[in-house]
Amino acid sequence: MLKDKKILLGVCGSIAAYKAATLVRLLIKAGANVKIILTADAANFITPLTLATLSKNPVYTQYFEAETGVWSNHVELGLWADYMILAPASANTIAKMANGLCDNLLTAVYLSAKCPVFFAPAMDLDMWKHESTHQNVETLLSYGNILISPGTGELASGLYGEGRMAEPDEIVNDLTAWIGKGLPLLGKKVLVTAGPTYEAIDPVRFIGNHSTGKMGFAIAHEFMRLGADVTLISGPTAEKSESGIKRIDVVSAAQMLGACKKEFPDANITVMAAAVADYTPRIIEEQKIKKSAEEFSLDLKKTEDILAILGTLKAPGQLLIGFALETNNEEEHAIAKLKKKNLDFIVLNSLNDKGAGFKLETNKITIFNKAFEKKVFGVKSKIDVAKDICAEALKIVSL
Repeated sequence: MLKDKKILLGVCGSIAAYKAATLVRLLIKAGANVKIILTADAANFITPLTLATLSKNPVYTQYFEAETGVWSNHVELGLWADYMILAPASANTIAKMANGLCDNLLTAVYLSAKCPVFFAPAMDLDMWKHESTHQNVETLLSYGNILISPGTGELASGLYGEGRMAEPDEIVNDLTAWIGKGLPLLGKKVLVTAGPTYEAIDPVRFIGNHSTGKMGFAIAHEFMRLGADVTLISGPTAEKSESGIKRIDVVSAAQMLGACKKEFPDANITVMAAAVADYTPRIIEEQKIKKSAEEFSLDLKKTEDILAILGTLKAPGQLLIGFALETNNEEEHAIAKLKKKNLDFIVLNSLNDKGAGFKLETNKITIFNKAFEKKVFGVKSKIDVAKDICAEALKIVSL
């Protein structure tokens, strides 16, 4: 959920600043792009070099770096971020934020930020319990900022009580949960197949097709962006899946069928975008076939129809989407497949359409629903095509 999110982390002067290193590691591991603003007091507890090394970005400490002549544009930083986190947020910085003071880079960036702002207080028990601190916190909440509540435990003063900064994993979990509230498929399971299958002839050769898996991978990534728990079953491909997607690699149609049967019962939405072989050799030779005879024939048998099998297994409430790649009588064949395989809608590709087909970054699709209503889309990037397909699925899920 944090993949490619731009996160601006503000670190204030507190002994809890040492936890910022772990927090940055967790955010980076989750796929976020992290930039850090360190106050002058925070630099007494943790060095800019440590955080720059972990974040792989320069650490900002002041408006103007005299040695380098670099000016840190507070407005630009505020507009860059998707989310801003202050952790630890000291009593001093919380007071400045609540009252609009901006005598350092961090508070100036806060006033310029247009994104959601989270703050994780860290201070001693008496400071946290003080009425002025509570008023400042309430003021920040009234501005729409999000509080990550401090924990209870042993404090730097030796006292025991409330005021400890939330642990880094708790901060990441709170951020993720907050983001997830607005995602339409949070808690839903999605199964996507992608890529070709390779049907072995002998240890060296196979029957395959030109599918790269680009379309199926784009669909899986878009469903993940919408909050779904995504399982991707992929044939041989060079495509990379996003972290957070459960990926199952297979080679043959039989292996893909086995994986689909196992994963399908738990799926709310299934999209079969793989280009599965229709035929497979009846006998797989144990040794490489030598080139000797002038002619050579293969005895082929039909592969089991994965989409049709899933159509018979489909339970009420499950959404099953198929693909049809055609070269002639395209709409007729697509509608026949839609009816025969118990699909909720089918995505038609025609190799006669410019910009559609294998090995391209673009695609052109037509969707037919169960009522045989037709929706035509123009040539788009496969990423945008994936958004269109997911949007059509969402319409049905929300009914």
